[in-house]
Amino acid sequence: MTLARPVLPPLPPRGRRWGLLAGVAVVVGVIGYLAFSSVGNALVYYLTPTELLARGPAEVGKTERLGGLVKVGSISGEAPDLSFILTDGITEISVHAAAAPTRSFREGIGAVVEGELRADGVFEATQVIVKHDENYVAPSAGGLPTQAFDPGS
Repeated sequence: MTLARPVLPPLPPRGRRWGLLAGVAVVVGVIGYLAFSSVGNALVYYLTPTELLARGPAEVGKTERLGGLVKVGSISGEAPDLSFILTDGITEISVHAAAAPTRSFREGIGAVVEGELRADGVFEATQVIVKHDENYVAPSAGGLPTQAFDPGS
């Protein structure tokens, strides 16, 4: 009876380890680039009326996003001649919008408008984005939603 020496598993060559590490580093780098480049494109910033006016006349004619609350009693007209006041509680800016906002647009609601500040101090909006209520309550079985809109209006 002869005893055989145990066979040891072959050691991986040193070059393969560095290749594996380089491959993992490339994959992590690509994933990181894709994640951070997408996050940067998805972020949307807006200025408050106070911030916009604090920048002075340099902001006239520049495309910006302006956010605030629609002042109660300030809405007049309809698109394409809609006017209202946007406020942050400190400063107010008159907004003229040619674009029709969504049906949820009303006084006292948060809104973000995109457009340009004119030399006369009126913000000319090309887009009106309205913040909606975050609370959804499903109607009861057989019931109708309480905030249903008439499709004919």
